Amino acid sequence: MTETNNLLKTISQSFTTRMLVIGVLALLMLIPLMMIQEIIHERNNRYQSTLSDISATWGKYQTLQGPILIVPYVDHVINMNTVTDKNGETKTVSRDVFNDKTAVILPSDLNIDVNLQEERRHRGIYKTLVYTADLSISGSFDYTALVNDPSKRRRYEWDKAWVLIGLTDTKAITQNSHFSWDDNAISLNPGTGLTKFISNGFSAPLKNLDLDELNTEHKFKLQLSAKGDQGFQFAPLGEKTKAHITSTWPHPSFQGAIPPNDYETTDDGFSAKWEIPQLARNYPQHWILQNEQHSLDKFTTGVDLFEPVSLYSKTLRSVKYGILFVIMTFLSLLIFEMASKTRLHIMQYIVIGTALSLFYLILLSLAEHIAFITAYLTASGITISIISLYALALLKTKKLVGIIFSLLVSLYTVLYVLLQMEDYALLVGTGLLLIMIVAIMYVTRHLQNTDSQ
Repeated sequence: MTETNNLLKTISQSFTTRMLVIGVLALLMLIPLMMIQEIIHERNNRYQSTLSDISATWGKYQTLQGPILIVPYVDHVINMNTVTDKNGETKTVSRDVFNDKTAVILPSDLNIDVNLQEERRHRGIYKTLVYTADLSISGSFDYTALVNDPSKRRRYEWDKAWVLIGLTDTKAITQNSHFSWDDNAISLNPGTGLTKFISNGFSAPLKNLDLDELNTEHKFKLQLSAKGDQGFQFAPLGEKTKAHITSTWPHPSFQGAIPPNDYETTDDGFSAKWEIPQLARNYPQHWILQNEQHSLDKFTTGVDLFEPVSLYSKTLRSVKYGILFVIMTFLSLLIFEMASKTRLHIMQYIVIGTALSLFYLILLSLAEHIAFITAYLTASGITISIISLYALALLKTKKLVGIIFSLLVSLYTVLYVLLQMEDYALLVGTGLLLIMIVAIMYVTRHLQNTDSQ
């Protein structure tokens, strides 16, 4: 019995056993870290819900499609049928058939100038980036090829023609827009007139204007101001499309099918220019709506007002390094136990692990109210201070506590650097981890194996 007790005591006091127990304890610290991740996800979901509410009242992501010229016409077709009468004689009978059709004509030249004036909208503790877009659109239509019909079987209803302009969220238009056709001012009407083709937008009727088969070239201009959030895109509908988007927001993220031909980004904002030929897209310059279907929203391009990584994504990324912090801290304490001949209680390891986990909650709660860097410095300062003071009370050695303090400062400094880097975070993080492992190897090179003593 005595030998058994001695064996159990030897095993319980073994450094290897202690290392295994503390290793299991470090893995168990994943539980509070996972709980903190759930809290971050919940706060982020609430944040995204608030952004959606703000977007619904302010204005959604705006996509411009147009202007597009719509010309109804009647297609006259003569059907020739051979019939046989009751006497057995055959004869050819002609029948006139009139079909209502709709011609869709895209601009031959399209120039789009957009200025995005960004601002912040607040709701509670949350804020989001939105904009007001001032648009100036000009160009011309040339439908010579459409009306050049040798059979003369089409009768165009010029008095029913109209121009439609597609816009994602028309309720976000801030003022009455001005549309001119060959220098004639035209009042705009709500709705596109072809909701199955372009669901949202407005239109300009061309009744009583110079629109016929003799004069097929016409110029247009449109002034428009509308609110939106996240970004702005346009459909390059012109045979030649030129677009120029400017803003004082310094973080553009170019989206869509085609990047800008030229852009400049400074601390004062950005300027981007596109020149897109019709060959870049997969739909023609004009077509008959009843015969062909083309989705203009599948070929758009533009820019998002990119915001640097949000506090929730940064905090979530920092939690993913949490287990590394716990392992490095626990391993350092084990080494200091051997160096100082002092043995810490398992509960003291749990307290230190809990303090390490608490850092992320402090960071999250502060970052929702103050700048992220200030919240990070405050949270890391609190965590490093309480762990260092606790270690001083346990180890009674200022030199060892100074090493722990330096280690924690280094860890939190490295973590902040990693949070600021996205493309190289893995590479830098792996390199710094390798440096830390080498440093620990150097410090522990003279330690003795206490199990063999």
